[in-house]
Parts: sequence; C-alpha cells; structure tokens
Amino acid sequence: MTADDRDTLPGTAAEPLRYAVPGVGGLTPAGAVAALERVLLDGFDPEAAPARSAVPVPAGELLMMPAAAGPYAGVKIAGVAPANPGRGLPRITGSYLLLDGPTLQPLALLDGAALTALRTPAVTAVALRRLAAPDASHLVLFGSGPQAYGHLDALLAVRPLTRLTVVARNAERAAALAAYGRDLGLSAAVGGPEAVAGADLVVCCTTARTPLFDGALVPAHAAVAAVGSHEPQAREVDEVLVRRAGLYVEARAVAAREAGDLLLAGVAFDGVRNLAELVRGEVPSADRPRFFKSVGMAWEDLAVAAEVYRCGGGHR
Repeated sequence: MTADDRDTLPGTAAEPLRYAVPGVGGLTPAGAVAALERVLLDGFDPEAAPARSAVPVPAGELLMMPAAAGPYAGVKIAGVAPANPGRGLPRITGSYLLLDGPTLQPLALLDGAALTALRTPAVTAVALRRLAAPDASHLVLFGSGPQAYGHLDALLAVRPLTRLTVVARNAERAAALAAYGRDLGLSAAVGGPEAVAGADLVVCCTTARTPLFDGALVPAHAAVAAVGSHEPQAREVDEVLVRRAGLYVEARAVAAREAGDLLLAGVAFDGVRNLAELVRGEVPSADRPRFFKSVGMAWEDLAVAAEVYRCGGGHR
C-alpha cells in the first residue's frame, strides 16, 4: 500500500461507514496474493506488527487482531469454536472493521471468516511461489475443509499444478475435494500420508495437534507449508522435517510465541527467515526441503481487506 492509494478514498477525509461486505467482494486469490506482496515490497516490517490478543471463552477462543499500514487501519475480531463443525456451523467466525488510517473513521465491515478463508491461502501462496521448485506440479494437501479448498485455488493461481493428492480423515470429504480438483483440470485422487514421498508441494491445513506424516519421507526438492495452528503446543509436522528443512515464517517474533511446529522441535529463531525477506529477494537453498510455517497475522487481514475496499467490493 502506498500513500497514493489514499486518493482513491471518497474525499479528503474518510466518509462514515455506510455499508457492509458480506463476503470478500469478489477479490480473487491472485488479487489477494498481489496485495500481500505489495505491502511487503513497499517496506512493511512484519516483525513490528502488533501482537494478536487471545482470550479463552467457554465456546473456544476470541481473537483480536489490530493492524495499521499505509492509508488504512483495521481490526479483526474472530471466534474459534471447535465444536461448531459438529453443529453444522463454521469453526471460525468473526468480522473485520476497516478504518481510514489518518482519521480512524470506519470504512467497511467485512465477513471475518470469509476474509480469513481468502487471506490464509494467499499468504501460503506468496511463500510457496518462491519456495517451490520451478517445475513443482504435484500437491499433497492435508485437510478437506474450507482452508483446503482455498489453498488449492490460491496455489493454482501461482503454480502450474497438474496433480493433487488429498489426505484427510473424512473419506467422503476427501473424495469431494479430489473431485473438485478434477473439475479444475488436475489429476486428483485420495491418498495416505505416505504420499508426501512423491510430492513437490505439501500443504497442511488441519486441526491436528500431532504430526501428520513422517518428515523423513519428504523429498529434498519439496516445499512444505503448515497453517493449521497458532498454538505453541500443537503441530502438523515433526521435528525430523523441521531439522532437515530451510525454515521460513511470517515473522520471527510471532512464530517464537505461537508456532508449535517449530517450538516443539526446539528451533532457534535467529536462523529462520521471515516472509518479507523471502519476498524481497532471499534465495532459498535447493538442496533440502523448504518449510513455511504460518500462524496468521493482522497485517495480512488488513492488506486483503484494503484491497477489497479499493476494488469496490463494498462500494455503494
């Protein structure tokens, strides 16, 4: 985001909030990826971003995620309700309030769950666009929920995938995701955790608290991303993979608090590279796996929400 973007707002001062955006205004995964990359290339430092606040409640957890960058500020209030899927409801709930940066006047209200479903895969796509081998074409995808679908869409926007293997506990949902992949033109099937041995890309977007696969099976040319948890005691990959891999995170400061995949493997974060460094030209080593751990950060929500606003996703 640049100062020039401020000129697109309706007047010299922000107008009051007059509308709500029920989803994410039609912004594509590619558009969300571009918005995130632009923020980092414009010099935003994710290490200085405000910390997430988390409050335990009887139904699960409430999260508050404020951020400010360029001409905008905003805050997401999200609920994480683990029992909701059993009730036929989304696990993640919430709203996002986008504000004018200089005046803090409300500009737009977005569906927080829809924003998260777009933002999280876009962050992964930003990283894997750079961490994947140039000819990477086989994605092994763990999970079968909204994030799994979102990650498939986002990765197809930045990588020439041809093959998909879905690994999930629910056989019916795994088959449905594989069918969705075939509808997108991929050779897609359901498989088991051992499928990582033939993967170019591995993405984990599950609620697992223990490793999903044997990290020794991952080929040296492969790139792996784990996005399912922001808890220090939960992980989707094992210490074998972490110790083999080149390590990347959104920001070292937040990963040192929340990235269980790395914390439980005893990682020293001074050797870990952040997403800004990767986007601005860090060249990953090609002689070992590359692992990107995402926990979700407020600046990412702001970047995507601002892009929805700029593109007219909720304009009158």
